[in-house]
Amino acid sequence: MTNLSRRDFNYLAGSSLFGLTFPRLTFGNGKLEKKIVVGQVGTAHSHASAKMETIRKMSERFEVVGVVESDPDVKRVNQKKFVYTGLKWMSEEELLNLPGLEGVLVETDLNFLIPSAMRCIEAGKHIHLDKPPGKSLGDLKTLMKLAADKQLIVQIGYMFRYNPAFQFCLQAVAEGWLGQVFEVDGVISKVVKPERRQKLAENYGGSMMLLGCHLIDILVAICGKPNRVMHYSRQTFPDQDTLNDNELAVFEYENGVATVRSTLNEVEGKERRQFVVCGTNGTIEIKPLEPPVLKLTLDRPSMGYYKGLQIISLPDMPGRYDDQLLDFAGMVRGNKVPEYTFEHDIGVHETLLQACGII
Repeated sequence: MTNLSRRDFNYLAGSSLFGLTFPRLTFGNGKLEKKIVVGQVGTAHSHASAKMETIRKMSERFEVVGVVESDPDVKRVNQKKFVYTGLKWMSEEELLNLPGLEGVLVETDLNFLIPSAMRCIEAGKHIHLDKPPGKSLGDLKTLMKLAADKQLIVQIGYMFRYNPAFQFCLQAVAEGWLGQVFEVDGVISKVVKPERRQKLAENYGGSMMLLGCHLIDILVAICGKPNRVMHYSRQTFPDQDTLNDNELAVFEYENGVATVRSTLNEVEGKERRQFVVCGTNGTIEIKPLEPPVLKLTLDRPSMGYYKGLQIISLPDMPGRYDDQLLDFAGMVRGNKVPEYTFEHDIGVHETLLQACGII
């Protein structure tokens, strides 16, 4: 079941802690380079404000020159948010034609992500594209091909790629600490407010598309694309709305099985979010996912860790999106090779669409 090779996993360019490495970017041999001029298209995505807050505090790396929001109601709400204070609101055409613009954060509602991203790529801009990238596999393939032809960066905003617990897990699997992986189990749930349910039903369809995508991203990084995916969807309140608020996906591999479960009804669900990887030599349990707590169980001493159960000390996260957007800066400047390939992102999207019953 294990797919990730030591050669494929490149989180080895950063600082070291207890024998592990975590990515910390260096720019121009320690010298700050010219700021990357960026804008944001869309403010409706649930991560949009936090991404803007993160990138604005990195003023030594980025210069934010404008924000686009075509929906007047959404614009009216977000213009009042402190994070957008002092920024210029403009049309997409105005933003994409600004001299010196290099990158765009694409933060629209789900159904507009790929069309907006395509226009940015056509205009020659690197993009950070929030997750998941739409509901069409073909459209994502077209976007990635165009970006590859133009040698542009497309960073997809799956949020656990830069979480130190998941980095530990990925490295442990890559270096064989756990032996052969035969089981992966993920849970990612929460409660959504009643007023959000209908819109989520219309845009996302269910909790797997909204939340489960983050764990499927890591699953595919560890195990590759599954041989078969089975999905199960339930509506807790069918007389109220059409939201698939209780979903389970089962991923079959040649030598193992993985599951991802996600609901939108679980009280304090964020506290029970977990990701468990079981191998023939040991197990990793991450619970909760944020801030992460990681338990490592080994059947023998390995890589400085002892036999049995132990809680691993992890570095503090400066913010959920800090390392993600620093990575984006490094890729745009050519100081950082993308850790996740276009092929990986396409594989994740295909697997996600299968897990949602779309394909």
